[in-house]
Amino acid sequence: MDSTIQTYFANLQSDDKNLQYEAFNNIIDATKVEVDWAYEIWGQLVDDLTHPNNHQRARAAQFLCSLAISDPEKRMLHDFAAVWEVTKDEKFVTARHSLQSIWKIGLAGTEQKEMVIKDLVNRFNNCTSEKNYTLIRFDIIKSLSNLYDVLNEEEIKNIALDLIEKEEDKKYRKKYSSVF
Repeated sequence: MDSTIQTYFANLQSDDKNLQYEAFNNIIDATKVEVDWAYEIWGQLVDDLTHPNNHQRARAAQFLCSLAISDPEKRMLHDFAAVWEVTKDEKFVTARHSLQSIWKIGLAGTEQKEMVIKDLVNRFNNCTSEKNYTLIRFDIIKSLSNLYDVLNEEEIKNIALDLIEKEEDKKYRKKYSSVF
């Protein structure tokens, strides 16, 4: 890991919220492509998924989602359950940020894609008892849309459209449909 990336990770601990935000964005930008330093930080990020600070949990989940494309050892297949748990965090904003990033794991390979889609579909079908479930459902459809936009696999789009059809409330069906 070069000194610039190390500085970004260090700046996440700064008291200066602007510096933290800039560091977060720079790390997200750096992980849009495969990086060679993923495993230097991987273990710490997995540990941070259960950190007492919700910002730390959210960042860890988002970074791991982005780093999945830099995971030739397929550690994500083992660590996915811990990342997925953050999508159900007690702090809804933390849960939502994590859920909005989870689709990136699907870019890492067929196994990862199938795992992500399976859990997204299951969550869509079973989240109606959760608080803010309509937002959760929207984020799930958006995640499938993002995955479809990158991979251009009709099956992903068809899965999303099938889920949308399950929505009984016309208002929300229309909102979800707008994603596609």
